[in-house]
Amino acid sequence: MSHPVIFDRRLLRVRRARAAALDPAIFLIERVADDLAVRLSAVLRTFDLAVDIGTPNDAVRRRLADRVGAIVAVNPIADHIAGERLAVVADEETLPFRDGSIDLAVSALALQFVNDLPGTLIQIRRALKPDGLLLAAMVGGESLAELRAAFAAAEAEVEGGISPRVAPFADLRDLGALLQRAGFALPVTDVDRVIVRYASPLALMHDLRRMGAGNVLTARRRAPLRRATLRRVFEIYAERFADVDGRIRATFEIVWLSGWTPHQSQQQPLAPGSAKTRLADALRTQEIPAGEKTGR
Repeated sequence: MSHPVIFDRRLLRVRRARAAALDPAIFLIERVADDLAVRLSAVLRTFDLAVDIGTPNDAVRRRLADRVGAIVAVNPIADHIAGERLAVVADEETLPFRDGSIDLAVSALALQFVNDLPGTLIQIRRALKPDGLLLAAMVGGESLAELRAAFAAAEAEVEGGISPRVAPFADLRDLGALLQRAGFALPVTDVDRVIVRYASPLALMHDLRRMGAGNVLTARRRAPLRRATLRRVFEIYAERFADVDGRIRATFEIVWLSGWTPHQSQQQPLAPGSAKTRLADALRTQEIPAGEKTGR
């Protein structure tokens, strides 16, 4: 089945490679790597073989070095995993692993740019052994809401139309459904919002460039941004999203998803009608048959 091509994956690789060659902005990926390690520490089992799928740098692998037996770096940019003892150059959309070959799959801030996310999740689930774990963090749908609003208002005012400039990131509820669709058991999704303050909208845009997070939409506008439009973006951003000290806010939403490959040892839902205790008894309340009204 074909899928829409939302992101220009070649351009993404070019921009991430350029960001790595500059002075990269790594504060967000480092925070996510810390959170991932904490979340994994709550799982009381060992993982002999793990894969780190698409994470832009080695932050996750450094945090998990003493937590797993071995961890394989998977990245489409060879320079990002140069010098790694265990590494595979591969795109997140075409993973090269055999079915049932790995114990743990992790990913930090990479899967949001996959065109066929359902297909990638299915590939990960197949590659995991029974009772294997996927733990990943993605950029969520409310990220950079301030920047999107400022661009939309400025373009509508100055140019009479709006062009796509910020990616349509996945929604929390959609991701939970995708995990189930891919065949994961015990799927869990939650969200963490990080507010970062900048001296100006220009400083934010510089950071996005140093993250390799520029516009890679296939439907992006190819014409250069007009100076008048950019100036109005900065004005609107400062008017709507600045604190009393003049610094502006930028929201980064991190969506977490986890799921296990099915295994008989996992908790299973009870069969319908097998309950031995009524809900009304557990809640210490009176059960009212359907159709009857409560007394007043």
